[in-house]
Parts: sequence; structure tokens; C-alpha cells
Amino acid sequence: MKIIHLSDLHLGKRVNGFSMLEDQRYILLEILRIIDDTEPDAVIVAGDVYDKPVPPAEAVELFDLFLTELASRRLAVFVISGNHDSAERIAFGASIMNKSGVYMSRVYNGTVKPVKLGDRYGDVNFYLLPFIKPSYVKRFSGEENIQDYNDAVKAAVDSMNIDTSQRNVIVSHQFVTGAKTCMSEELSVGGLDNVDAGVYGIFDYAALGHIHGPQCILSNHIRYCGTPLKYSFSEIGHIKSVTVAELGKKGDVFINTVPLKPMRDMQEIKGTYMELTSREFYRKLDTENYFHIILTDENDVTDAAAKLRVIYPNMMKISYDNTRTRAGTVRLRSEDAKRKEPLEILDEFYEFQNGRKMSGSQRRFAENLFEKLREENI
Repeated sequence: MKIIHLSDLHLGKRVNGFSMLEDQRYILLEILRIIDDTEPDAVIVAGDVYDKPVPPAEAVELFDLFLTELASRRLAVFVISGNHDSAERIAFGASIMNKSGVYMSRVYNGTVKPVKLGDRYGDVNFYLLPFIKPSYVKRFSGEENIQDYNDAVKAAVDSMNIDTSQRNVIVSHQFVTGAKTCMSEELSVGGLDNVDAGVYGIFDYAALGHIHGPQCILSNHIRYCGTPLKYSFSEIGHIKSVTVAELGKKGDVFINTVPLKPMRDMQEIKGTYMELTSREFYRKLDTENYFHIILTDENDVTDAAAKLRVIYPNMMKISYDNTRTRAGTVRLRSEDAKRKEPLEILDEFYEFQNGRKMSGSQRRFAENLFEKLREENI
């Protein structure tokens, strides 16, 4: 049985103020082309369909188009909710969609019933486990010893009563201990959301979502497929791809990947303003890409962002790497921070970063902002 494994579409996402919807539409069409070439039996979307629990209408329309295209190919489609999704919105209309071969995860209620598909080796059971927290599972299990995410996922899996003589696939959206992360993922401080890979050991294939870099954990049958697009400059080194998992007879799992080429890539370039605006330099680049530009000029370039966007229209970020910025980072002990007002901390940080104090108008803006935050209890 051949399975296309996707996750973390984050439809509707904005990166550094740029809407990614056009890029997402392009990459979903590329994925459909890959699906037509590889002819899978099933497609999995392992959570974070959307970037927000209440996504913009355009994002919903785009996912509707994608699901419609998949259903027209008479594929089995499995979708679960991730930590960015509303479990209730993903579950909406699930019973009706089942008739079209599109299976959406239900809101977790203590039971996860498998969807069965068959091939020449027998049945394959697909278990759709949406993103869960300890409180979700404790509510239905009655077990008081569920203290962390590992306990929660283990209890959820134990309640599935897996028939290990058959082939079983779980679709899950959690952070597995040992996964390589980047800055664009939302993880709990101190590893509180860690799940041990052994929890998924009973399955022939664990199709995971949540981590943006494609990777296998312990063995190739526990896998993160990663995002189809780069969503931060911490992902520049990622090679985005579609994971193709092929299940043979019991115990046989083969993994292949098909690279994805985005409409616009993400790049970092570094140099002086004069170097980066030289025609000899930028003519070698695709200037339509998304850029993080790092200027090495010792003095700030007046209106640098506006000037650079003439050449690099999709510049997302600009920063400096020079004597001033390399001098070090702000060393403010936590106990010192607790004794100081937020505005005082901001004053010190601004002076350290810029070599001068905030102007009167900047300080008044900060004062008004802090006051507004206090009123809203943020």
C-alpha cells in the first residue's frame, strides 16, 4: 500500500507580514502533480491544516479545493487536527465526508476507531489521533496518573486495542523526543510536551506532524514528513519534500521522498549595502525569493529597507552584523529583570542595541503600549 504523507500546511500563514497563500496554492498544485505521478492509495495530512484555529476564508477555500481534487482521484484521505487547528472545525462534516473517502479526525472522546483499507497483503488499519493534551485524555480515561503528554498519548494508544497481527498506521501530531527542531515550531519550555518514540513502536508506520524538518525517529517507520514550504529563516537548510511510504507485507516499510520546488525560496544574503546592490551580485540570484538581508556596514544605511526592496521586492527581514551588534548580547539576570519595570528594561535594551537612548516620541509610544497591554491583562 502506497501512502503520501503530508503535514503542517499552515494554510493562511503570514511570515514576517507576507501572506503565504499564493505560495501555498502553488505548492498544493505541485503536490497534486506528484500524487498523479506516484498513484498512491491514500493521502495523509498529519495536522496543522491551518495556521490558526479560526482561519481566514481564503485558507478554508484553498483546503476545500485541495480536498475536492483529492476526492476526485478516488483516494482515501486522512486528516487530523494539530495544535494550530480547531479540533471541532476539522471534525465538522466528517460523517458526510467519509462517504467520499475523506476521513477527518473527530474531537478526542476517549476512543479512536480505525479506518480499514485493504491490499493484496490484507487489511491496513488507520488510526486518526488528533493533537491531544493530558487534560483531554484524563477527562475520558479516568486515570489519575496521566501527568504529561507521554502519559496521555500512551493511554490513548493503549485504549485502541491494536491487533498487532495486522498492519497498523497511526496519524499523530505531537513532539517526539529526539526530533530536530527549529525556531518556527511551538514547543513547551522544558520539554513538557515530549512523547517517547516507543509509544508509537506498536505501529507499522507512524505518520507524524508538528516538526517542520523531515526526519525519521529511531527507525524509518516513525516519521515526520515536515512542512511543504519554509516558514522561517531557521528552515533555510531544510530540503522540503513529499514523503511516500510504502507498506508491503507485515513488517516491511519503504520510505521515499519527492523534492518540492517552491514558487519562491527563502535565502539569507550578507554583505555591505554597496555589495548587495551591485548588479554583478544580484543578477546571480532569483530576486523574487524571500530574503533575510544582513548588512555588514558599520553605520546604519538610511532607508535601507526601502532601497533594498527596489531590488529585492520580497525582502522579509533586515539586520546588521557589525562591531556594534557583535559586541555581545544583553546580560540581564532574571532576578534583575523582576525588580525593574518593563519600560526600564526596554530602555536598556534599546540603548545597548543602538548605541543611543530612545527618543521622546519612541518612549511615549512604548509607555502607551505597555499601558494598553496592562489594561488588556496581556
